[in-house]
This record gives sequence, C-alpha cells and structure tokens, in this order.
Amino acid sequence: MRIALFPLGTVLFPEGLLPLRIFETRYVDMIRRVMREGTGFGVVLIRAGAEVGAVDEVAQVGTLARVVDFGQMPDGLLKIVARGERRFRVVARDRQPDGLNLADVEWLDDPVEARLEPDEFPELRSALMDALAQLDEKCPAGEGRPDDAVWVAGHLGQLLPVPAPVRQHLLEQAGARQRLALIEQMRASG
Repeated sequence: MRIALFPLGTVLFPEGLLPLRIFETRYVDMIRRVMREGTGFGVVLIRAGAEVGAVDEVAQVGTLARVVDFGQMPDGLLKIVARGERRFRVVARDRQPDGLNLADVEWLDDPVEARLEPDEFPELRSALMDALAQLDEKCPAGEGRPDDAVWVAGHLGQLLPVPAPVRQHLLEQAGARQRLALIEQMRASG
C-alpha cells in the first residue's frame, strides 16, 4: 500500500493521540486530501534531517494516523489531532517535487489483545488515568478504556517523558502487552 508520510521528531502509537499544527503547504494539501478521501497518513520518526525542509532518513516502523479533530488557529495555521491506528513498515520511500514523502508500506499486525485483567499493570493504568484527567482540555483522549491493552499502551507511549528513540523502540515491539511490559521495566528501573 502507498501512503503519504508525515516525518516528525516524535512517535505516534496505535490508539495514541497527537496534536499537530500544520503550516507547510505540502502538509496542508496532504491533510485536505486525506480528510476529503477519508484516508490516513503515516507518522514516522525522523532519524536524520529536520521537520521543516528535507528529511534524509526516517524510522522503518511508523503508525497510520487519521484526523479526528481539526480547526483553524487564530494565526491562520491548521490545527489537527491525529489518532494512531495501525503500525506499518516502510518498504520503499520517495519524495514528490513539492517535498512530500510517499512510501510503500506493509502492515504489521499485532496479536489480538485480550482485555487487561485487574492485576495487570495496575500502577501504569492508574498513572495514565491520572495524567489524562490533568490533560483533558489540552489533549482530550475521549472515553477512557483502562482495560484495553492497546489503548493503555498507546496513550502511555504518547505521554512518557522519554527520548524519541526510546519511544521508537517501544513502537517496534509486537503487541501492546510487550509495550506495557517494557514501560513497566523502565518505571521499575527508575
């Protein structure tokens, strides 16, 4: 499958929310197109280059994003909130004349996750719900699903105060429970 890429200095997780301010013409056009067509775009971590201008290298694993909220800011910039859907691996990448990156991707299917049992990751789930309650106005997460491993791992991944390469390592894990186990290890090791 071929999708447009939005290389960023951050990582988007399945079920995670990512607020963005869009100002470059190529991305404004991309957002208009995906909203009109009801499709998504790929968020990938920049490994070399900058968010503005040319991107030299991106991570090989990213997340398909869909626009779930949008509006215009007082300064005229487009403001969106994207929700992560599913992971993909970049098979090939090229750049259009306007600088928009396109990629052929293969989907990475995570295992179907059963509901979290009450004794699974209780401290992580509690910390997440507390954090989301404090951030509600800035980044609304919608209805909480603290028994859904993908939802918990995605929102924790977005909120963790860790460097982007660590988030990327988490994203590359096959399955939400594996991501949660790594987050638990990071929390325990301080």
